[in-house]
Amino acid sequence: MLAENLLTDEQKAIKEAAREFAEKEFPNYSEECDREEKFPFELWKKAAELGFIGMSIPEEYGGQGMGILDTCLVVEEFWRVDGGLGMIMASTFGSEQILMFGNEEQKKKYLPPLAQGKAICAACYTEPYAGSDVAGIRTRADRDGDEYVINGTKMFITNGTIADYYIVLARTDPNPPKRHLGMSVFLVEKDTPGVEAKKLTNKLGIRASDTAEVVFKNVRVPKENLIGQEGQGFYQTMMFFNVTRIPVAFQAVGLATGAFELAFNYAKNRELFERKLIDFQVTQEKLAKMRTELEAARLLAYQAAYFQDKVGMPDPGLTAMAKYYTARVAQEIVHEALQIYGGYGFMGEQAISRMYRDARILEIYEGTREVELEVIARSLTGKVPSVLGNVRKHPFM
Repeated sequence: MLAENLLTDEQKAIKEAAREFAEKEFPNYSEECDREEKFPFELWKKAAELGFIGMSIPEEYGGQGMGILDTCLVVEEFWRVDGGLGMIMASTFGSEQILMFGNEEQKKKYLPPLAQGKAICAACYTEPYAGSDVAGIRTRADRDGDEYVINGTKMFITNGTIADYYIVLARTDPNPPKRHLGMSVFLVEKDTPGVEAKKLTNKLGIRASDTAEVVFKNVRVPKENLIGQEGQGFYQTMMFFNVTRIPVAFQAVGLATGAFELAFNYAKNRELFERKLIDFQVTQEKLAKMRTELEAARLLAYQAAYFQDKVGMPDPGLTAMAKYYTARVAQEIVHEALQIYGGYGFMGEQAISRMYRDARILEIYEGTREVELEVIARSLTGKVPSVLGNVRKHPFM
């Protein structure tokens, strides 16, 4: 790919290793895990043994200390083959809060098992009445001596029934001066009394990824399980999303790449009216547009990741732009790819049909496309700090 010319030799090796692993191992699990909606524990263990899990966790906490771009190159290759199985990379989802805001004791206790593939994490933010509106959460965490008592329900939680740790956003101030204030983040261990997780089934896509409703009923956690500062939960969560939107952009690029490759090879081999499908001008135009959009999307995703690695923190506007654009491109490319396949692509066991279903989530989780556009707009107007706000005045104005 054109963007790969920007990578170092080490990054190219990471990308190739991830591609070889996905192409070799994923076909053994794809159909079964999609059909039965089950998490591929065996595949996850194999990936952990090869160092693909917890890559960005620092070495002192059991990880490899790699940059976000290095990690996302693996995400891209995994999603190129199968998005649902590619979600094994999200087994550490939520640990970013510990890494960015946790104290040393929390990092030493909880990060190594995640980095070594011995534990799974879940981030609990979304609620039945608070999805994109994080400030609307109702889950409470009331202080009682040296403990916090958590009550509330979280919805659509990735890894919900298989997690060992839950990262939970809750209200510690029931009457804050502003609705986004008075929130805090806590770590809750799986076996804590009062934690109940119910698996959600019949998802449209990424069916190998575990999704659940998680209920907290009078769950007591020690004050030591507070991550960061009390009352700063909203700001911590916004920073968390700024980071995690970058891997989603690479999920989109990977899926779009896989769909394009399937469509291109199908068109080269499929005959129609005694001609190869790829010889028709309409097919060539489709493929030309798909490849152009794909390369533009990949470069934007790389830019967002490169910025975080260089500066040490993500740019909100740039990450929102990358996620919005790559997700949109993935929708378009997989749509045209299935169109090239025609009736064969409509059949359920085809990889392209699974990609078609998987693609839809990319414009929903980690911020809907509407939320991403709002962040981009606020970045342009200076309401959100971003390089996008550096718009020069035109000389004719």
